[in-house]
Amino acid sequence: MASWNSTSLEIVYQVFGWTAFVSWSISFYPQVILNFRRKSVVGLNFDFVVLNLTKHSSYLIYNAVLYFSSAVQRQYREKYGIGQMIPVAANDVAFSIHAVILTAFTLFQIAIYERGTQKVSKISIGIVCAAWLSAAVCVIIALPNHSWLWLISVFNTIQVVMTVIKYVPQAFMNFRRKSTDGFSIGNILLDLCGGVANYAQMTVQSIDQDSWVNFYGNIGKLLLSLVSVFFDLIFICQHYLLYPGKKAGKCPKLGEESTEPLIKSSDHPESENASKIMELKCRGCHHTLSG
Repeated sequence: MASWNSTSLEIVYQVFGWTAFVSWSISFYPQVILNFRRKSVVGLNFDFVVLNLTKHSSYLIYNAVLYFSSAVQRQYREKYGIGQMIPVAANDVAFSIHAVILTAFTLFQIAIYERGTQKVSKISIGIVCAAWLSAAVCVIIALPNHSWLWLISVFNTIQVVMTVIKYVPQAFMNFRRKSTDGFSIGNILLDLCGGVANYAQMTVQSIDQDSWVNFYGNIGKLLLSLVSVFFDLIFICQHYLLYPGKKAGKCPKLGEESTEPLIKSSDHPESENASKIMELKCRGCHHTLSG
């Protein structure tokens, strides 16, 4: 059984680990609170949430099995060395459980709040179905030979792929709308903090053990941090540099009642001018919608 060589590094490892846990866990709440306050999920990409649920579910399976199963831990040490430490910590398992619950709750908000005309795309549904079907096939393959380490590595691969894919719909949606309105930047800032802390935790363990097996032995955790940081920086650039303070524009709804009086007084020509301008704008919107 591997052990820590430095007590101080072990403490630093725990600090970074739980910093990542707290940052990543809290990062779910700004979006949930924003949805609740607006009573709307317009601006939040549904594909992002659906893919995120598959990602966190597969990551939970990987973390929980590797952390609790002695059989899988034995196979891990047989592959990477008897003296190697297991690369999954308690904070990883705690985070995964919390992430699945909060992502599922966000899906519940999508079901009950105003969502406009947006739907989950058929492409995302197909990706999710393909991921779980592949996992089911791998379970059948792993059963005869008890290849448990290989099996959980499949779930680890699924979560890596989902991590890469899940950010794309939201980033593209922000670009198309030229706005990040409805998508919480607080989520991104906390996610960035968690990714950096997670990477630092892995580095501390590698320094203590004088081995970098911790990185390529848990490539999923490494890629999770790197990919998350990369897309977080993209969202930060979109929010603060490309579309600062912009809200997605929309035309007035057809048939919407105006707050202006139906009859304008001739004593206020400026009111008549304002009414004409509004009428021209609405006609322009109607022409656009008809086109």
